[in-house]
Formats: sequence, C-alpha cells, structure tokens
Amino acid sequence: MTKTGGGGRVARGGGPGHRFYSVLVFVVLASLDNVAIGLVPPLYAPISSTLGVNTSAIGLVTAISFLVSAIAAVGWAYFGDRTNRKPLLMIGTLLWAVGTAGSAAAGNYPDFFGAAGGYPAFFLAQAVAAIGLGAVGSVGFSVVTDLISPRRRGLVMSFWGLSQGIGTLAGTLLGGILGSTDWRLPFLVLSVAGLVATVLYLFTYDIQRGQSEPELAQALATGHEYDYRISRADLPRILNRRTNRWLILQGLTAQAAFGSLVWLPVLFQERAQDQGFSSSTAIIIGSVFATLFQLGGVLSIVGGLVGDALQRRTPRGRALVAAVGILAAVPFYLVLFFVPIRIDVPDGAGAGTVISSVVGSVFTEPTVGFSLLTALLALALTSANSPNWFALIADVNPPEHRGTVYSLGNLVNGVGRAAGNGLVGIAFQGLRAAFPPPLNFAVGLAAFQLFFIPTGIMYWLASRTSPKDIKNVHTLLQSRADDAAPHP
Repeated sequence: MTKTGGGGRVARGGGPGHRFYSVLVFVVLASLDNVAIGLVPPLYAPISSTLGVNTSAIGLVTAISFLVSAIAAVGWAYFGDRTNRKPLLMIGTLLWAVGTAGSAAAGNYPDFFGAAGGYPAFFLAQAVAAIGLGAVGSVGFSVVTDLISPRRRGLVMSFWGLSQGIGTLAGTLLGGILGSTDWRLPFLVLSVAGLVATVLYLFTYDIQRGQSEPELAQALATGHEYDYRISRADLPRILNRRTNRWLILQGLTAQAAFGSLVWLPVLFQERAQDQGFSSSTAIIIGSVFATLFQLGGVLSIVGGLVGDALQRRTPRGRALVAAVGILAAVPFYLVLFFVPIRIDVPDGAGAGTVISSVVGSVFTEPTVGFSLLTALLALALTSANSPNWFALIADVNPPEHRGTVYSLGNLVNGVGRAAGNGLVGIAFQGLRAAFPPPLNFAVGLAAFQLFFIPTGIMYWLASRTSPKDIKNVHTLLQSRADDAAPHP
C-alpha cells in the first residue's frame, strides 16, 4: 500500500448521496444487461420467420451469445482488476447498446451479407452486444464488492442479483408485449436505454479498491492507497484456492438447469396454442405467465439475509444456505412443468386485456394459482444461490482478484447456460416423437432441472473449504495494512 498526496488518483469524493447514486447506476445497469439477455427468447418465432430460419437457429444465437459474453468477461475483468474500472464499464455499455440496435436492423440490409443476409447480421449484432455485456457483470461486480462490508455482503449482493433477475423478467415482458406486433421495437427501446446509462456513468465516482475491508479501513483513512493489482502469476493461486474451484465448477451444472428455463415462455406459448389461441396472443400469454412464475426470485433477499446471519455463526454459513436451497427446489420445479393450466383469455384482444386476464386467472383458476405458488417456492429456494455465491467470492478472495474470479465463474456459467439453452432445444425436438407438444417441452425442462443435484453437492463441499480460505484472506489483508502503518 502506498501513501497518496493531494494529486493522488484515488477518489475520496462523493458524500452519501453521490455514493448512493453511483451504486444505483451500477445496479440499474446490471438490470439492463439482463433485459438484453431476456429479450430474445419470447421472440424466437417472429424473428425466425422474418429471417427465414427455424426457431432452433435463433436459439443457437442466444446460446452462443451466452458463451461469447462469458469469454469476453474474463478479459474485461482481468483488465478491470489492473486498471481504472469506470472507462471499461462505459465502453462495454456502449458496445451492447450498439449491438442491440444492430439486432433490430438485421434483415433490412440483405445485400451486405448476401441473399440470406438477415440471419448472419442478427448473429453478428448479438455477438457485439454479448462482448459489451461481458464488461458489465464482471467489472461491475468488482466495483460493488468494494462498497459492501463483509457483514452485509449477502443482503446487498441479493439486490445486485435481484436487479439481474428483474432485468431478465423485464426483458421477457418487454419482448412479449412490445414485440408481439413488431419484434424490432423492444431492441430499439433497449438500445436507447443503454445510451442513457452510458451518460449516467459520467457522473459516478471511482470507488476505491478495497475500501469495504475492515482490515484496511485505518490505512485507507490515513491516505494510503490499496495498490495491489492482479498479475498472471496470481492465476495459479486463484485456482489453487479450493473454495474457488467449487464456486466456479458449480456453475456448469447450475446454469445448465437455469439456461433451460429461458424456454419457459415457449412452454406456455405452446400450451396456449394447444388450447386454440392465435400465435400473437400466445406470445403475450407465454411471456406474462413466465414473468409471473419467476417472481419468486424477489425472495433472494431472504436468501442473502439468511446467509449473512448464518455466516456470523459459522464460516460455512453462506455455502450451506445455497446448498440447501438448490436441492430443496428440485421437486417444486418438477411439479411446475406438469401441472395442467386452463387459460381463459380473449383471443386476439389487446395486450392490456390479455395481461389483465392472465393475472386475474391466478385468483379465478385453481390450477394457475397452484402453479404460481409452486413456481414461487422453486424460485425462492434457488435464488438463495445468487447472493451467497457473490458474497463467497468476495469473502475468499482479496480485492484485486475478485473481478477475475467472478469472470472465471461466469465463464463456466456461460458454458453451462449455453449448453442448457442449446441442448434443451435439441431435446425438445427429440422428445417430440414420444411426447406431442406441449408435453415434450414439459418433459425436457423437467429433465434438465436434475442438474441442480450436483450443484447442491458442490456447495456443500465449498462449505467445508471456505472457513480456511476466508481466514487466509483476513490474515493477508491485515498483514498488508500493518505494512502500511507507521513504525516507531
């Protein structure tokens, strides 16, 4: 740690209002990037029709976009752990805004790519957006952890994770409602929102690395700067930290299950069409049902609070909460996909009428109400994963490693999510011979939720290794703070 003078780079600024504004911008952007993720699946059918390809080809774009974003995040995070993070976040935001706008333009300029130019143009635009999205999650995570004390990490990270979940829901809803008549419109709306977010970044301040750590508080208060930065030599040490290995690997199976849930709107669209509804009405029905059924993610706040409370009693606490939540959710998911739902809405009516009818059916149709309750319980339990995963990464790693560890976990998450999203689409087609739609969708989704079982086991293993890794981080930071203290 080094002493900084009046011309030092560290930003002291920002009173409580400025800090709150800065955190709010980061959380809003985390939400917006997940709006982009949730935007495409409800629109698979109209996009594929416009571009002249089948829906599985558009699903492939989504799957590859997950992977591209995860790979890009590793590079963004590594540079973020070495340099000023604010410019990287602004560049990333601009990239995904441009890519989202380009997605809306796909199919309008076929001469550029040839006769079938719409699909490759859409593919390229989504890839550009995915590269930009990689910066928001990984670099943004590093920034936010520097604002949160260890005692409240679970709670605050639940809001960070919740903003992402809300973003995904908003994307599903935005795509289903605005895109029911013109699939390009939600992409244009979101690209404008991305440009606004970039402008808002200009007024945030550079958050000091390590400023939330109790061991560093005295040194930072006396004008020292936490100047440790990641290097290539640190990468083996990161992977040798046993808790990191479990936190990274669990994403492969967890996201295979979560990635398959991107098809949830399609399941309910198929159910609606099976009951005789037109395609445009079915898209709205599927999007609204999927949005309602994922509201249980709001209860991630409870998972964060429980993780904080148990962590104060035992250093195994966060990992144990995540393990129990993931494993207990599996039976509820299996029930959700097979409960028959009677849909009673006016076919061909406006979006507002269809939405109000679907929401009203929660109280008037017992099967819909039961399905909603089941979904809320399933999502509430699995949502304990997110805040405790975020908090554990911060707990077992020093500040200069956190963005990179998060991005490595996110890379594995991206592989799992891409696999879940892509392979479940293939599974639906394969199951079609034995199970006619929409039953093939229900069977395929149920099978993929079994990936949560090894996820829960890996969290239990992380609960056994995390106490030692947390202690090592405390010792390291205290040693660095002692080195910075004046000696008699």
